[in-house]
Amino acid sequence: MNRDDIIVKKVIIHILDSSVGMPVLSDKELECGPDLYDFFRVHLEKVTNSDDIKQCSFYEDSEILDELNQFTPEQFVETSQKLAAFLYALMNENIEIPSADLAVVLFRHEEKDYLALLKMNYKSSYTHMTVSDLGENMNNIIKQKALLPSEGQKLSEAAVIDMENHDIMLLEKKYDVNGVKTNYLSSLYLKCHAKLSQKARLNIVTKAVDQVNQKYFDEDNVTRSMETKKVLYDAFEEQGSLDVEEVKTRLFAENEDMRKDFEEKIEKYNIAEEAIKPVNKQTIKKFERQFIKTDTGIEISIPVDQYDNQDVVEFITNPDGSISVLIKNIGHMTSK
Repeated sequence: MNRDDIIVKKVIIHILDSSVGMPVLSDKELECGPDLYDFFRVHLEKVTNSDDIKQCSFYEDSEILDELNQFTPEQFVETSQKLAAFLYALMNENIEIPSADLAVVLFRHEEKDYLALLKMNYKSSYTHMTVSDLGENMNNIIKQKALLPSEGQKLSEAAVIDMENHDIMLLEKKYDVNGVKTNYLSSLYLKCHAKLSQKARLNIVTKAVDQVNQKYFDEDNVTRSMETKKVLYDAFEEQGSLDVEEVKTRLFAENEDMRKDFEEKIEKYNIAEEAIKPVNKQTIKKFERQFIKTDTGIEISIPVDQYDNQDVVEFITNPDGSISVLIKNIGHMTSK
């Protein structure tokens, strides 16, 4: 979602500080000026455009779904209080879940209404404080332990719910629940079925490729590493997505054992049927360059789309088995 297309209709803030022992629920909507509207629009844009987003669907026994089925804009405050109270009960039972302010935002985007639950986990930082005593001022430095994330920071926990079909875009993080690392937002709070995020699916594929390469090639095989990156880079450049079956064919077509190993590694994740389509360019930035470090301490960064262009760079295997890297046709150099 683009922030300029987001229309914020209603906002309310509830304080969910586990150290207080009870939630501090607001009875009134937040009065937003232009700066606050921009603050929430920026966070909504970051959340919905994150490749960590999981697409989720509610289970039928979800209490949150029950509340949403009865929701009307006139009940915004009351519904938000119930959603916050459900979340605080979980937080209060599991001290590893961080305290936060919960911003509940009703907004419109492209003719559809959404309800966002933005869990703004507290940050600690320092600020000044002035104390007056007998007409004299003393400036001091104090530590604030309940600061909210700034516009430039990414939220790690949030849900954006389509109010028409109740589909969920979810950002979540695992915390200890009864001694076990758990995605508590999906499994215990929302009670929804979560698909793997685009970033998680991409990481599974790249990890499987790396593991197969390490098994069948020398760990320091730079050429194979660059060939692999080139295949992934070309897929995103040409199609804007990554087809798992195509990757398998292009990388392992000549070796059946490698192909089978790759299939076994990704089979359990059930991700081969659907193309991987990252939204954020930062997610695929790692495929744009190959970083090489020699045993002599020299580091080289080569654009993946240039590595096989012998007019630009050439790898030469010497008679003694050592490798020379020849960089050609340099018109200008700068020092950084």
